[in-house]
Amino acid sequence: MSDENNKKWFDKKISRRDFLKKAGMVGAGAAIGASGAGAIFANMFNDKANQVVGDEKISFYGQHQSGIATPVQKNVYFAVLDLHSLSKEEIKQMFKDWTDYSQKLMKGELVAPELKNHLVPPIDTGETVGLNPYRLTLTFGISPSFLDKLKLDNKKLDEFKDLPHFPRDQIKDKYKGGDICIQACADDAQVAFHAVRNLVRKGRALITLKWTQAGFLPIGNGKETPRNLFGFKDGTENPKNNNDFKNVVWYDKNNWLKDGTYMIVRRIQMHLETWDRTNLQEQENTFGRYKESGAPFGETDEFATIDINKKGPDGKPILPIDSHVYLAKKAEVKIARRAFSYSNGIDEVSGQFDAGLLFICFQKHPDQFIKIQNSLGNDDKLNEYITHVGTGIFACFGGIKEGEYIGQKLFE
Repeated sequence: MSDENNKKWFDKKISRRDFLKKAGMVGAGAAIGASGAGAIFANMFNDKANQVVGDEKISFYGQHQSGIATPVQKNVYFAVLDLHSLSKEEIKQMFKDWTDYSQKLMKGELVAPELKNHLVPPIDTGETVGLNPYRLTLTFGISPSFLDKLKLDNKKLDEFKDLPHFPRDQIKDKYKGGDICIQACADDAQVAFHAVRNLVRKGRALITLKWTQAGFLPIGNGKETPRNLFGFKDGTENPKNNNDFKNVVWYDKNNWLKDGTYMIVRRIQMHLETWDRTNLQEQENTFGRYKESGAPFGETDEFATIDINKKGPDGKPILPIDSHVYLAKKAEVKIARRAFSYSNGIDEVSGQFDAGLLFICFQKHPDQFIKIQNSLGNDDKLNEYITHVGTGIFACFGGIKEGEYIGQKLFE
């Protein structure tokens, strides 16, 4: 950029925060250093960029926790924690502290003001200074072991127990179990990480990290279903409105989980090199959908109603009976999917990509997921290309009202 143009920019006295918001880019500071200002200017006046990464603030308070029915963001940082303390009072206080932190984080505020004494570590780690919240949501859940460890036997629910072993599961110890989960979603990956980092730091004396996973989605235009790393649209069959969520997701019995939901998380390794050697017809037969449009076989619209009994001119089923869509639809239950792709570098054993899907779903009863997974079973053709290596079930509390704290009904 010329000196004259530089002067024009500085004369406008645009703050760094406003500059980043107008640029509509995730991690814009890094992009400037790597690519120069030209790459930023290309998006400066692009309305679509601002739609993708907006400064909308989502309230921490409400009837339901955020990050469940919220329109999906572009990044997730998911953490599973183990209890280090078995004191119910200490954990209750931690949830109160997390409530204070969470409502500030989701507003884009520091968790605490900058300290006057610069000779002690700051309370907020500071990596989001100058950034807006980028639609940050925080969702908290507990596992069956949480109730066991804190001796909350009177709060146990009949259906709330560890998931069974499913066909083809190869679950690794480090990716199963855990007592608490935190799901942080945002359109900026650093904002999501910052939130979990500060929450964990606050509770460090009482909890330890078991496993974490960062995930991402394509920016896209915000209207199309995002594609997974196999190149297929992922999440077409999802609740579309409040009534759908009421019927499929929200727990409605009158106990501590009311207005909450059950979260199930699966870490699914995708064998990309094997998939990349598979011809297009076989890829489409595996899913039962056309790759480009996302429409189920025999249809042109991605969202067309799927009839697994529909037959072609030859009298044979249009959908292959071992396809992922056919077997999932055969279960005749619905769930709310909120899945993110991940890439963790190279698998040390195979030397190939360590990449896959962080599959997260929400349902009012665990049986909804269990029925689908059992229907897929050994027959799902997708099994040739994936391995389930992580698993967990968590009860996500109902929403928090102002003056309340996370999980309050559980401790009453």
